Amino acid sequence: MNRVPMTVEGAEALRTELDDLKKVQRPAVVQAIAEAREHGDLKENAEYHAAREKQGFIEGRIQEIEAKLSMAQVIDVHSIEPSGKVIFGTTVTIIHMENDSEVTYKIVGDDEADVKQKKISVNSPIARALIGKEEGDIVVVNTPSGSVEYEIDTVEHL
Repeated sequence: MNRVPMTVEGAEALRTELDDLKKVQRPAVVQAIAEAREHGDLKENAEYHAAREKQGFIEGRIQEIEAKLSMAQVIDVHSIEPSGKVIFGTTVTIIHMENDSEVTYKIVGDDEADVKQKKISVNSPIARALIGKEEGDIVVVNTPSGSVEYEIDTVEHL
């Protein structure tokens, strides 16, 4: 059984979503199905079919979240002594060597990754290149369009 790394925040977000699905959304869709059944013929009842479809989605998502949480290796990055190296859970600022553009990423688990929130998966090419490196190191990231060099500006254990 392979454990999947996840931050404490990521695990808490999944637990919150699971709680909402079980305590709010599941009962609401059961009620909607019951109301739709009262309208009679189920073959041509669009409300009934929509509610059943939503119920299937909710149940599937509940199973998916429960599976993710059961496989999660929750890592509390605050309990890890800062070493100055890029590790899982650290926030790292890198500078593109060609154009001096700067970007900051937090390295998180696969399920938490969201580029819009500047969170990248520990399994992404950028994160794999950064892991184990320190401030001032130059890293080469292999991308589909070629190799890109970055300098590690700061490493924070937030």
